[in-house]
Amino acid sequence: MGCAWRRRVEGQARIEVRWSGGLRALAPTRQVGVDSADVRGYKAAVSVHESTSAAQVRIAELEALLSAERERSAQLEKEQQVLRASHERLRLELELLKRRLFLAKAERVDSRQLELEFAQKLRALEQVAGTLGMSSESQSPAPEGDSTKKRKASGRRDLKSLPLQEQRVEIADPLFDELVAQGKAERIGFEESCKLAWQRGGMRRLVVARVKYRTVGADGEAALETAMMPKELFFRCLAAPSLLAHLLVEKYCDGLPLFRLEQRLARDGVPVDRGTMARWVEDAGATVGATVVAAMREEALRTAFCIATDATGVAVQPVPTEGQRQACRRGHYFVQVADKDAIFFEYTARETSAAVLEMFKGFSGYVQADAKSVYDALFRPAEPQPPEGPAEVRQEVACWVHCRRGFWEATAAKNLVAREGLARIGRIFELDASWSDKPPEEIHRLRQAHLRVHVEAFFTWAQAEHEQVRAERGLLPRALGYALRHQQALCRFLDDGRLLLDNNRSERALRRIAVGRKAWLFVGSDDHAERAGHLFTLIATARLHGLDPEAYLRDLFRVLAHWPRERYLELAPKYWAATRARLAATELDAEVGELAVPAPLTSSAEEQVSSR
Repeated sequence: MGCAWRRRVEGQARIEVRWSGGLRALAPTRQVGVDSADVRGYKAAVSVHESTSAAQVRIAELEALLSAERERSAQLEKEQQVLRASHERLRLELELLKRRLFLAKAERVDSRQLELEFAQKLRALEQVAGTLGMSSESQSPAPEGDSTKKRKASGRRDLKSLPLQEQRVEIADPLFDELVAQGKAERIGFEESCKLAWQRGGMRRLVVARVKYRTVGADGEAALETAMMPKELFFRCLAAPSLLAHLLVEKYCDGLPLFRLEQRLARDGVPVDRGTMARWVEDAGATVGATVVAAMREEALRTAFCIATDATGVAVQPVPTEGQRQACRRGHYFVQVADKDAIFFEYTARETSAAVLEMFKGFSGYVQADAKSVYDALFRPAEPQPPEGPAEVRQEVACWVHCRRGFWEATAAKNLVAREGLARIGRIFELDASWSDKPPEEIHRLRQAHLRVHVEAFFTWAQAEHEQVRAERGLLPRALGYALRHQQALCRFLDDGRLLLDNNRSERALRRIAVGRKAWLFVGSDDHAERAGHLFTLIATARLHGLDPEAYLRDLFRVLAHWPRERYLELAPKYWAATRARLAATELDAEVGELAVPAPLTSSAEEQVSSR
C-alpha cells in the first residue's frame, strides 16, 4: 500500500522529492527544511526500493540542500545580531537626544546620587588629598548679605524710589466733597499707591541753531556770516549720537533686526527706512573698529595673561546675480575674552588655522579653547622670529566642561564607569569653586596641596578603564580617550591661580550672537559682519565693566570726533569711568557742540586705573 509525500524547500534551488511506500513523513525543523534524521531515513528507504546509483544521487542532492539551509540559517543569525546591535545603538542615540532636549544643555546630574554610589572611593581619595570635610564646608548656609541666599518676600515694591517721571491722578468721592463744601467734613491727606505706566514719545527733535551775523566792512558793505558747525563724528548724519546709540543697542544687544526697528519708528511717527539705518550701522562699526577697538586689541595682545576663545557660525548673504538664487554662505565669529578687561568679536570668512594665527599674532601667554583642530596651530613650535621681535609662546588650557560632557553623554547607556567619571570631575569642580573668592596666590597653593591629588587620581583611573574598552566603539571609549589625549592641557590650570577650569566665559559671550541671529538671520556681507563684530565688542566689554551700553556708546560718539588719535585707549570701556570724570558734564550732555579734551593721564594715574 503506497502513499505519496511531497515537500517544497525554497533556497538557492527548489527541489521536489517524491517516493512511495509505507514510510513516515519527514518532520519539519525550526530553521531548515530538511534535517539529518530525514536524510538517514531516506537513505534506508531508497536502499531497499531503488538502485544504488539512483539512491546515491538523491542522497547527495539532499545533503547539498541541507548544507545550503544550514549556511542560510547561519547567515540569518549573523544578520539578526547586526540588527540587534544597530537597534541598541539607535536606542542609545535616541536616549542621548532626549537627554539633550529635555534635560537641557546644562547637563544636569543628581550629584547626591553620585556621592551615594561612589561614597567609599571618594572618601578614600579625599583622605589622601586632605580634603575630607571640605564638601560640608562648601555647603554651609550662606552668610548674611550673600546674593545666593533666598530672600524673604517683603511685600509690594516701592516704586517711588525709582527715577521715573511722575504723573499724578487724584481720585475724590463726590459725596464726601459735598460734605466738605458744607463744612461737615475736611480733607486730611491722601492714601497713595503706585503703578508703572508707559508713554510713547522717546524720540525728540534736536534743533542745531547756528548764530547768523551781519557785519559791515570798512568799505561800508554788509556781509552775512554763520557760526561754523562744530566737529561731528558722522558728517551730515540725520541721527544724533543718542539715537544712533539707541539703535545699535536695540540691534546688537537686544537682537532686534532693522526691519522691526523701522516699524517701531514708523509707529512713533518718524519714518526712517532700514537702508538708511544700515548705512549708519556700517559707518559706526567701521569708525569704532579703526579707533577704539584697534587700541583695545593692541593692548590686549600685548598685556593679557590668558585669552579664552571659541567660535560660532553665521549666515552671510550672497552677492545677488541676475536670474540666479543662491543660498547664504557660512562665516564665523570668533570670541576672545582677554582676562577681565575686554571681549572681542572677530569675523572670518573661513574657520581655518591661518585665520586663528592671524587673530593671535603678537600674543604670548595662555590660550583656553576647546579641542577643535584649528587651534592646534597656536601651540606648535614658533617659527624663527626676526631679531627685533620676541618669540610667541602660547600654552594650551583645556576646558573641563568639554571633558565632562563626554561622560555625561555616556551615562545615557546606564554605564557605571561613566557615572564614576562624573562623580570624580564633579568633586574637582566643587573643591575649586570653594576657593574662587580667594586671591590667585592662595588658590594656586590650595590647588597644589589638595586638588592635584584628585586630578592625578582621575587620569590614573581613566587610563585603567580605557585599557579595558579601547578596542570598542561607543560613548565611553570616546569620553575616556578625550580625557587622556588632552591630559596635559587639562592639568594646565594647576600652574596658576588665575587660570579657570572651564571655558564658559567665551561660551556665554557667544550667546549674544547665537540668540541674535534667530531674529536678524544673516549679515549682509563680509564687511558688514566685520563692522558688526566691532559693535559687539564694545557692547560686550561695556557690560563686562558694568556700564550701560547705550549711555556709553552715546558718550563715545559725542567725544570721539574731538579726541586725539594717540589717546583712543582712554575711551575704552575699561578706562571710560576715569575718563568721563575728567570731562565737563555740561559739554558732554550736549548732543553737539565744542568739547574740551582734558590733558592725558600721568604714568602714576594710568597705573592706578589699570589696577582697578
